[in-house]
Amino acid sequence: MDEHLVVRRDGAVVTVTVDREDALGALSRSMLEALDGYLPELAADDGVRAVVLTGTGRGFVAGADIGEYHGVDQRRFDDYQRLGRRVLDAVEALPQYTVAAVNGYALGGGFELALCCDAILATERARFGLPEVKLGLLPGGGGSQRLARALGVRFTLRLIATGAMVPAAELYRRGLLEEVYTDAAALRAGASELAGTVAAGAPLAVRAAKRLVREGPALPLPDALGFEQSVLSSLFATEDGREGVAAFVDKRDPVFRGR
Repeated sequence: MDEHLVVRRDGAVVTVTVDREDALGALSRSMLEALDGYLPELAADDGVRAVVLTGTGRGFVAGADIGEYHGVDQRRFDDYQRLGRRVLDAVEALPQYTVAAVNGYALGGGFELALCCDAILATERARFGLPEVKLGLLPGGGGSQRLARALGVRFTLRLIATGAMVPAAELYRRGLLEEVYTDAAALRAGASELAGTVAAGAPLAVRAAKRLVREGPALPLPDALGFEQSVLSSLFATEDGREGVAAFVDKRDPVFRGR
């Protein structure tokens, strides 16, 4: 693992921290390569039920390490972009519930990383943006597409065309953020509480919920409703499904084992 990536496991919750304060958490090629190798391993770990992504200092992830663009040829640049896209897609595809705890600047690839998560929490001082136009470039990790699907094309185009930074409060008002906290300590506590609550639930049901909510809206409504019914039926046949019903009848807390 790259020296700037810190992975901590607490029971069924894994926290991945970008610890590169001097560069506001900018993602270097070596960091992306480390994540590219680690994320499939994380996805395959059935003991992990929730994942928190966060940063240190004033930055969550302030985008790509732009210094690595300077002087490289087209092939090298395109290879870097494919690597970044692969990592972001892998974050979005994680079967576990993912929480972006944004403690500061989430710009470019950092904003794109947050958009790949299931929930975004932030501090009041957090700032979000897709400023690539100021370099004569555009987002390359899905920012233009994921944000447009979340908040609409007009707002997304304005944000990209101006390169402006948006405060957490505005994105909370628009419904993109789940919570906004006064400071980093409160953010960490909130992210830990949310991840812990999800991790204590039925893991098969949570993973199925991610599939339904992410894939269902792309289907015609009758097909999506059929998808929902089939997933529900498969969950009822699991040990966890039977345990949940039995615990309700017995008036006790269920013990879910992911089977």
